[in-house]
Amino acid sequence: MKSYDVVVTGAGDVGIGIVFKAVAAKLKVALIEKGNVGGTCVNVGCVPSKTLIYTADRIMEIRESSRFGIHAEITKIDFGSIMRRMKDAVGSGRSGIEEAIRDTRNLDFYNEEGHFIDEHTLKVGSKKITAKKIFIATGARIFVPPVSGLERSGYLTSDSVLELERCPQSMIIIGGGYISVEYGHFFSAMGSKVTIIERGSRLLAAEEPEISNLLKKEMVKRMEILTNTEVLKVMRLSGGYDVIVKDHDTGEERKISAGKIMIATGRISNADLVHVEKAGVKTDKRNFIVVNDYLETNRKHIWALGDAIGRQMFTHAGDKEAEIAWHNSTHKKKIRMDFGAVPHAVFTHPQIASVGLTEEQAKQKYKVLVGRAKYSDTVKGTAMMEEEGFAKAIVEKTTKRILGFHIIGPEASTLIQEVVNVVVNKSDMKYITDSMHIFPALPDLITETLGNLE
Repeated sequence: MKSYDVVVTGAGDVGIGIVFKAVAAKLKVALIEKGNVGGTCVNVGCVPSKTLIYTADRIMEIRESSRFGIHAEITKIDFGSIMRRMKDAVGSGRSGIEEAIRDTRNLDFYNEEGHFIDEHTLKVGSKKITAKKIFIATGARIFVPPVSGLERSGYLTSDSVLELERCPQSMIIIGGGYISVEYGHFFSAMGSKVTIIERGSRLLAAEEPEISNLLKKEMVKRMEILTNTEVLKVMRLSGGYDVIVKDHDTGEERKISAGKIMIATGRISNADLVHVEKAGVKTDKRNFIVVNDYLETNRKHIWALGDAIGRQMFTHAGDKEAEIAWHNSTHKKKIRMDFGAVPHAVFTHPQIASVGLTEEQAKQKYKVLVGRAKYSDTVKGTAMMEEEGFAKAIVEKTTKRILGFHIIGPEASTLIQEVVNVVVNKSDMKYITDSMHIFPALPDLITETLGNLE
């Protein structure tokens, strides 16, 4: 049995972050990963999807340019070239990590399956290894809903969709979360006839209702969106698929046909694949690993982070968790992970970005002021002819601390950042309103929103 100071399970961004911190501390480290290094983000998540979506954004700019008096025409979309560029980006990211692992001393990389035998020991292939400290960063995998005929008929996922060589003429996407609306945007821009089916009452249920409503209003202009609709059955045909759905508002059943089906109904933890129960590590009813605010499990020498804990399943959240988990494993004075300060963006069209609480959540604990402003309330927004996009602020009434901020419209993921900096530092809104903003520029939307508090 080989002994280590630190063992990390999972070679995504989160696990790699722990590994290099441990190696820098001159510790003996083992990294276990049965698949490709880079995790979800590099291989099937952020890198490939945003590479594709950037192209879709450019297509939409051209299609919408006539409102500015620019009459342009797209004569060809080279789907194969777009997919190859995406794969090149993935390959480059992955090879960079592989090279870093190869060149790192005091690091043993086990590129095979590993699982717990007891709370200090893991079996990796035919070997057994043990460690003083263990970090679980095993990520999550796609959840497949129990729909009649789905498994038998076959389907695409956010993983396998990246292997398409031809753009499907039509596609049904089951699910109404961020993966669904992002890929709905991409394939619609590519020319597919897209139908999104969501069993809940709205898209992106965790967002502010008015943001969800505007997103649907904009997306139905170029695709069909069915909410409050359940998929009852999937049938494979020679030329594609038939899907039987039920409208929960009317009780009516109908058939929808498409060339491809993609599921985007959420993710589940990989904790079961490494048998965390044999280490005595607690999981919740959804199988995500239970941690406290210090990212500690119920075993004092085991930490868990990233998608495996299911708290905020974003790469930037995982990177911060790696910093905090490593600090807490090496210092007596511990740091809490502030999950409430984790921002997120949805790269659809229009783009969405949020940080902190929704209005409904904030009102449960605080007396609040709410501010709203449209892009068109600013000079730059008017110049852009952006009539629908808006921002919304939720501020604590007495302290003027920003509790939540939500944007839907162009460059939302960029605009949100100055608000994130204030929320993370728990400062009041004057750090934004008292600072000088370039005029006329889009960040005026932020100050305009905070100036309209009621």
